[in-house]
Amino acid sequence: MDDKTALLNQLRIDRSSEPAPSRKGWIWAGGALGVAAAAALAAWWWMRPSAIPVHVVTAQAIAGSGAAAAGSILDASGYVVARRQATVASKITAKMVELNIEEGDHVKAGQIIAKLDDTNIRAALNQARAQLEFAKAGLAQTQVNLTNAERDYNRQKTLLQGHFVSQAAVDNAQTAMDALRAQLATQRSNVDVVARGLSVVDRNMDDTIVRAPFTGIVTVKAAQPGEMVSPVSAGGGFTRTGIGTIVDMDSLEVQVDVNENFINRVHPEQQATAKLNAYPDWQIPAHVIAVIPTADRSKGTVAVRIALDQKDARILPEMGVRVAFLADSPQEQGGKPGAGLPGAGLPGAGVTLPPNAVQGSDTTGAVFVVHGDSVERRAVRLGAGSSDSVTILSGLTAGERVAVGDFAQLKDGVKIRVEQ
Repeated sequence: MDDKTALLNQLRIDRSSEPAPSRKGWIWAGGALGVAAAAALAAWWWMRPSAIPVHVVTAQAIAGSGAAAAGSILDASGYVVARRQATVASKITAKMVELNIEEGDHVKAGQIIAKLDDTNIRAALNQARAQLEFAKAGLAQTQVNLTNAERDYNRQKTLLQGHFVSQAAVDNAQTAMDALRAQLATQRSNVDVVARGLSVVDRNMDDTIVRAPFTGIVTVKAAQPGEMVSPVSAGGGFTRTGIGTIVDMDSLEVQVDVNENFINRVHPEQQATAKLNAYPDWQIPAHVIAVIPTADRSKGTVAVRIALDQKDARILPEMGVRVAFLADSPQEQGGKPGAGLPGAGLPGAGVTLPPNAVQGSDTTGAVFVVHGDSVERRAVRLGAGSSDSVTILSGLTAGERVAVGDFAQLKDGVKIRVEQ
């Protein structure tokens, strides 16, 4: 064997003495691969695109002063109504010859607003006066005859004592005297009847002058000079039953319909604020006059009368108005149903949300507040609602973000995906 072959044999590795491969290495390698796969699966589950899709809305503070917004426990819509108004009509049927009013005129109590044709009534009045004078003349004549009959009776009695006349003559004189007394009583009654008839005609004469029943403003002019007016409908469509409508502006108040589910929040003398639809930035102080003790079954509402504490020429009958009922005190607000909810009675409570962001009804509900990529279910106290907003009295503050989605899938802590 040459030297090169010997050198190559020395460099050759002898594998006959190496130990057999260990199976534990394969176990550790498999475990590492399993952990990696589980981690990858968990990461995929966490980052999967199947998170519940939601939209996000922001709670908006109720417009108005902070005190009013925080103290409002109920909102309701209604109209301005006049507690004292009248459609003035005549008491008799006659043709109108003069009209002294126009829409918008201010009238005072007792002011003449119209005159009716009085020619026929004046003729009847003159006739009644003549009949009264005739009845009084007949009464005076009978009084004279009675006085003469009494003297004749006394004379006959004196002659009877001297046996100059018979008893029959005395009896005849007494009969004549009694007859005249009865006739006198009848004529006195007749004078009284004629006088009362004259009073009726005189009252009809006075009724040809139509006066304002109270101080107010004319809102409607319903008749014109030359038309027939009557207190009752007559003559087809050519007779007016009213002359004009007068409204006492000092009697204006607000009437609202409150959902019967929230009527327990309203009581007499409760403070409130009113906003006319025509002047939404003008808050009018008001208070509750009375809760009408009956409900409307078709609408499920109860009527409430509201007094306006501030009088103003801008307030007109039949204007639309929105009323906010205020809590009497923070303690009372906290003592009402739902006061134990988070945020009850806190300053700044009182926000609005779209109806589809709130779960529940009546006085309590729930919302899902967004925190990053999850939601928190939070109980809230509900106020009045409408087709476009729901008032949250407590449990939520302005600026917080609320999820809008499928309430059947949303729950406390669930992951969400916000969609624009």
